[in-house]
Amino acid sequence: MKAAKIPAFLFGLLTALAPAAHAQFGSGIVYDPTQSAHAITQISQAEQQLQKWSTELQNWEQHLQKEEQIYTTAYQTMNQVIAAYNLAYQMSRMPQNLAARYKSDFSQWTNLTNPSLSVSNTSGITSAWLNALDLGNPTRAASAYSGAVIQVQTYPSGSLSALDATTQAIVQNQYASSEIGQANVTNLLSTLGTIRSDSQAFQQKLANLESDTYSTDPSQQTEVGVLAKINAATMLQIHSQQDTNQILAATAAQQALDEKEKLDERNRLINHAVYFQQNFPTTMQNITGGVSNSMHAISLSTTGQ
Repeated sequence: MKAAKIPAFLFGLLTALAPAAHAQFGSGIVYDPTQSAHAITQISQAEQQLQKWSTELQNWEQHLQKEEQIYTTAYQTMNQVIAAYNLAYQMSRMPQNLAARYKSDFSQWTNLTNPSLSVSNTSGITSAWLNALDLGNPTRAASAYSGAVIQVQTYPSGSLSALDATTQAIVQNQYASSEIGQANVTNLLSTLGTIRSDSQAFQQKLANLESDTYSTDPSQQTEVGVLAKINAATMLQIHSQQDTNQILAATAAQQALDEKEKLDERNRLINHAVYFQQNFPTTMQNITGGVSNSMHAISLSTTGQ
């Protein structure tokens, strides 16, 4: 063990008392340097222990300050978490009257009904056409077209080949317009019928989405639930837009046929004008020549000679 460091004040005290103790030697008081050194050592050790306790006390004070800071931070964090939870809880609650304020009805597809007919034998024709509009299907649409539309007759091949090239082109053009029209009408019937047939299932999906949207059930208003409904609404909108595009495409095809027929009529008028300009001199010459020959052939004699 290292020698203990004697404090200055203790050393001075012992130095002052040493002569007195020596002077009173005869009175029975004996100065023992060994005991004094031992006492000084104990005092020094006690002082070191006090310093150690002081250091530990300071460490505990710093530790308590850190614990206080941790507690304060934890308490503030707890308040923030509670505030965030209250806000999330408030945001998750649906207004009780949301459906009453914003829910609206929308138009629904209905099946077509066969009206009262003035001619009894047309009931089957009309029903076939309405069924095609209600149920779709290309076969059903073709059957409805063949029953309700006047069918074009086949042009005799021998008669067609006997015509001049211009007339043959006109006849073939008219047949092409009829065939294109048949394809457009049957496609439109099939498209509308398929959309109308699927409308009931589509309406049910819309009703389910609307019910879940206005529901006050907390499980329907979670963040994931709301995102799922948004995605479902987007998909329904895409499907609805697809049906709309099909109708617009069928309508555009019919408009293209109408424009074709108008263009054909315009081209026929132009071709007639061109034909007239090219053949008018020869035709007039034939007419005037024929009239002149006929007049020369007429006898003006009273006897008919």
